[in-house]
Amino acid sequence: MVPGAAERAERMSMNLPTPTTPAGQEGLRALLAEPSRAVIGLDFDGTLAPIVADPEQARAHPEAVAVLAALAPKVASVAVITGRPAEIAVRYGGFAGVPGLEHLTVLGHYGAERWDATTGEVTAPEPHPGVAAVRAELPALLDGTGAWIEEKGGRAVAVHTRRAPDPQAVFDALRVPLTELATHHGLIVEPGRLVLELRPPGMDKGVALLTHVRELSAASVLYAGDDLGDLPAFSAVDDLRAAGTPGLLVCSGSDEVTELRKRADLVVDGPAGVVGLLRDLAERLT
Repeated sequence: MVPGAAERAERMSMNLPTPTTPAGQEGLRALLAEPSRAVIGLDFDGTLAPIVADPEQARAHPEAVAVLAALAPKVASVAVITGRPAEIAVRYGGFAGVPGLEHLTVLGHYGAERWDATTGEVTAPEPHPGVAAVRAELPALLDGTGAWIEEKGGRAVAVHTRRAPDPQAVFDALRVPLTELATHHGLIVEPGRLVLELRPPGMDKGVALLTHVRELSAASVLYAGDDLGDLPAFSAVDDLRAAGTPGLLVCSGSDEVTELRKRADLVVDGPAGVVGLLRDLAERLT
């Protein structure tokens, strides 16, 4: 830290929630001391947007865009890292054309797609052929289960059970056949909150976060998530901390996923709590 940075960070952290771990406390101090070298990584569904029965109806918390616009100019980058297509996350988040969000990046499909606020364009490689093959076979496999399919731009496909008569029983019953189907076509299955996502291997939020942090030579990182798909990002922050880059792990509280809560340095009350934390950070960095 630069001279006086520790004292400044200590003063600025007043009234912010206190992380429960020494590593998390150091991550927060480092972020406050050098915000211009900090990366803020955020999941979308369950973190910036409340979980809803129909994912097509998901929208960012009403205050999220204004808070991100206040915070983004003060840090190296705000990166929304999501399993959704980048264009969908941008639309549902309301991120396009917002003054102040020039430092916002959306890494869709676990980093396979990238949208930058400065250009408004999405860049991505060709889709994995196994996704189309799986999509063609899913209707017969899901017939009568009450589960339904969410398209993810040809790069992944998700099977939701939240609207089934017995969501957890259907989720449990589908894990094995969906894993067998995915494996046959060179894909993997990522379980989440009453959702099973079939996608190519090598795509996860940890890889996306690490790549972004290293591209920017960030001096600190905060990552907030709510679901099992966020665990690789949590592990990436652990790896960064072990290598000397301080980090803060935030859980957008959920009773459905206890593992994330146990590993977090700080637990907040869902998307409203995440937005509140980001608002407090933006105010402290003014």
